[in-house]
Amino acid sequence: MKKFALYFVLALVLVMALPATAQDDVEMVYEDVDPTGATVQFWHQHSGEREEALMEIVNEFNETNEWGITVEASNQGGYGDIFQKMNLGLVEGGESLPQLVVAYQNQAATYQLVDGLVDMRPLVDSPTWGLSEEDKADFFPGFYNADVFPTFGNQRLGLAPNRSMEVMYYNSSWLAELSESGAISFEGAPETPEQFREAACAAVENPYSGATGDVSTSVGYQLSFDASRLASWTFAFGGDVFDYDAGVYTYDSEAAVEAVTFLQGLFADGCATDIAESYGDQTNFGQGVTLFTVGSTSGLPFYGSAVDEGAGHEWSVAPLPHTTEEPVMNLYGASVSIPRSTPEQELAAWLFVKYYTDTEAQATWATASNYFPVRASVAEGLADYFEANPTYETAFGLLQYSKTEPPVPGYDFVRDEAESTLAAIVADPSMDVAANLGELTELSNEILADQ
Repeated sequence: MKKFALYFVLALVLVMALPATAQDDVEMVYEDVDPTGATVQFWHQHSGEREEALMEIVNEFNETNEWGITVEASNQGGYGDIFQKMNLGLVEGGESLPQLVVAYQNQAATYQLVDGLVDMRPLVDSPTWGLSEEDKADFFPGFYNADVFPTFGNQRLGLAPNRSMEVMYYNSSWLAELSESGAISFEGAPETPEQFREAACAAVENPYSGATGDVSTSVGYQLSFDASRLASWTFAFGGDVFDYDAGVYTYDSEAAVEAVTFLQGLFADGCATDIAESYGDQTNFGQGVTLFTVGSTSGLPFYGSAVDEGAGHEWSVAPLPHTTEEPVMNLYGASVSIPRSTPEQELAAWLFVKYYTDTEAQATWATASNYFPVRASVAEGLADYFEANPTYETAFGLLQYSKTEPPVPGYDFVRDEAESTLAAIVADPSMDVAANLGELTELSNEILADQ
């Protein structure tokens, strides 16, 4: 409960410390604002090749925009690091904040508790600066509408430049060996929890013949303790971690209890393990000693590299095994939000967002980052990329089954508690799943109420 106490203090401070730059609830009009010469600090989490690709987009914008706007993009660590820095900046009054920031929907909702973000509707709908109706229609509706918040009077607190989705990664060569030898009773990727369990347990006794790693460590599934894994497995069992009608967390729902009990059983029987080091599941998957992992589609190129450097087996992605008639896919991704600053900087930040989410930049970003593009016109032009990256095409085809995690204030804090609870339950087969998920639900709703 010590961690919860810290969350309560942070929430209280944020609510009491309105940023100095906060504006009244009067809708801002940008028609006569001049963004010429404005500088935009952009906080993001990208690194490596993705950061290089983003910098190409930023540099192109800086060199070609007609207003002389300069975007200065900088990696500020992971999502959690940026969330902490934003919260601290809001407490201090907003002067240290950037003019553009990556933010998950729940993070944006937390910032808006103190009016820390710009409502982007006047910018998006501006006759002078906004998107045309054709442009708006070009966005995938689910992506476009994800950053409109009914809890804040339908304010738009961000715009999506990309999305990714949780999928099951599987070693199809190993599954074929298990099927051909009679170790499992089905062919191809498992579609139900029962088939998943059957294959995961068979993998322990029947290592992959082409493995380059230590086959004595062969395991069916490696689980990363993460709130998104807990949500994804709950979705797969036909439930949710949040009741949107009642506005409360439901980690103790029947589906959640069934999902976590299923995972606890895999661990108890030695068919699943946790991850000893960062991206260890990815490495072991590549070496052919882990049959299944679950993770983001943004990891597709990294899994490809791991396999190429490892066992070189055939592999693909599929929905998590599910009890529902159709799969239920956990779709997520950070959008870009505009913190309060000056009208000139807010408009300049929007003009870069507009450029970043336009068709040409999106085509560059999608193929370089391996994220899903947010515009239909971009997807229509990815035929060659689909052909060269069939796993990406497979994952893209699952978007129609997607749903999201709760976009409510304080979810970052709840995620920490969910991660700890999941880890504790699977580590101890005697632990009462329903009781512990009930405690998680109670604590999560206390955090939500304090927000």
